[in-house]
Amino acid sequence: MAISILGISCFYHDAAAALVVDGEPVAAAQEERFTRVKHDPSFPANAILYCLEEAGIRPVDLDAVVFYDKPLLTFDRLLNSYLAVAPRGLRSWVHAMPRWLVQKLFVPRIVRDHLRTDVEVLFTKHHLSHAASAFYLSPFDDAAILTVDGVGEWATATIGVGDGRRLRLLAELWFPDSLGLVYSAFTRFCGFKVNSGEYKLMGLAPYGEPRYVDVILRELVELRDDGSLRLNTAYFDFLHSLHMTGERFARLFGGPPRAPESRLTRREMDLAASIQVVTERAMLNMVRHAHRLSGRRNLCLAGGVALNCVANGRILREGPFERLWIQPAAGDAGGALGAALLGYHGYFRQPRAASCGRDRQRGSYLGPAFSREEIAAFLNTQSYPYHDLPEDKRARTVAEFLAEGKVVGYFSGRMEYGPRALGARSILGDPRRADTQRAMNLKIKYRESFRPFAPAVLTDRVSEFFAFSGESPYMLIVAPVLESRRRPRALATSGDDLLELINQRRSDIPAVTHWDYSARLQTVDAETHPAFHEVLCAFASLTGYPVVVNTSFNVRGEPIVCTPEDAYRCFMRTEIDALFLEGFWLLKNEQPPWRETGDWRREFALD
Repeated sequence: MAISILGISCFYHDAAAALVVDGEPVAAAQEERFTRVKHDPSFPANAILYCLEEAGIRPVDLDAVVFYDKPLLTFDRLLNSYLAVAPRGLRSWVHAMPRWLVQKLFVPRIVRDHLRTDVEVLFTKHHLSHAASAFYLSPFDDAAILTVDGVGEWATATIGVGDGRRLRLLAELWFPDSLGLVYSAFTRFCGFKVNSGEYKLMGLAPYGEPRYVDVILRELVELRDDGSLRLNTAYFDFLHSLHMTGERFARLFGGPPRAPESRLTRREMDLAASIQVVTERAMLNMVRHAHRLSGRRNLCLAGGVALNCVANGRILREGPFERLWIQPAAGDAGGALGAALLGYHGYFRQPRAASCGRDRQRGSYLGPAFSREEIAAFLNTQSYPYHDLPEDKRARTVAEFLAEGKVVGYFSGRMEYGPRALGARSILGDPRRADTQRAMNLKIKYRESFRPFAPAVLTDRVSEFFAFSGESPYMLIVAPVLESRRRPRALATSGDDLLELINQRRSDIPAVTHWDYSARLQTVDAETHPAFHEVLCAFASLTGYPVVVNTSFNVRGEPIVCTPEDAYRCFMRTEIDALFLEGFWLLKNEQPPWRETGDWRREFALD
């Protein structure tokens, strides 16, 4: 009889649910995709319902529910941290306690009340959840495992090993010494939102000079050869305040934090470049120590810092491991999947399937799909004009539109699990146009124009454009654009005008070439997502370029779309030219006028 394990993560950020049946991921999704509240931390009621419906099982059929961390250990850390700095932490303590007294200390009751069954509720350590999500679905029979994030219970980073179904941790770094918290502190200081704006800081880094590296390493962070680090907590306020940094940190970097939405200055560019350099050094130190401790050839990565794809690129190129695999849902959402896998392999002691050379994440297409019948019913009910494309003309139609410089919202198959759009809920564009990056950022994504877009490229042709060979299916590796495809760029200015730099044509695929001639790769093969692969093949046939711009199907501050209705709403709110919904083709100029209530852009403005 099948063993069904539900994993959940919630009450911090990026709540999610994942269902594992006999060791295989059947369904997984973030709660934000259903509630439309970005990074929704609430109990994942909608995600749980989806997972059970996808698998066709009832709550009473579950063998266990596993929570992704141990709330009592986290409470112990908070209590000891507040007592250590008392009375300064009183305001933060008062802010945090209501949620603990109502939610976090009563997870079993909340789970059973929601499922209406007396299911067994288990708990696992936060970083073990991360480690399990990385190793159990990796293509390796054995591997070293590195997890790095802000904090989970007491741990901020761990090194472990996996063999078959066995997983054990060899070393831990403890709070407050945290690489993730340092990066988040700089994220907030530069005017971006913690747990959301770290991507922005990474994207800003190439425009700056790392002139603060020595100051950071002298005053804030000590990096050690064993991979550990030590923070100078005198510069950070997160121990006793609702803020990450205070006046002493501001004096060190020449003034107060940048106000959100204000003009970016040379200081922020240089701070971003500097903390990125420090992060890469720290990660490489951790990776080398993991190699020494484990003696393994393969490495698995998870935790929020594992989403730093620039650091990942350096680990792949410069690290001592032969092969690398990164959990696509590396942040807290992925903890739900890791918790379910730990329940199956650890608590129920079930064997792990032998590696077949590929990972078992299923392309991370673990979310909801919608049939053509469901989509047709939606379009017809709303009287939205559309064209029903024959199957043999779908990819060609999308490719032709892209080749004309137009932008397509692309909705196909099961929704992605994790923060990246991988061709199921994507916005696509032509990478050859110099103005694509700025136009898509400002007119469609409504976000900062400096933020780069990723290339989706055919796996078997990736080395024609990038200094990379192999696979990067989850958009988690940055690689250089080949020198033969680069174009000379003007020297960086000493001023603050990013537009002067952004609009330069840096290569023959400028829309996906960052200022430093790098690109965040997604390689696409026919097995993982056949329909998206066909679009890339059709575009290559038309243009000679097996590359398209791929960015997430959402606007700034909004989660990636989940349903056809979400997709249509985003399509009409933006300057996307056409919408592809499982073969149904909608043109903007044929749609009825869109009537919006309220200022929806203001609602999402500060994310």
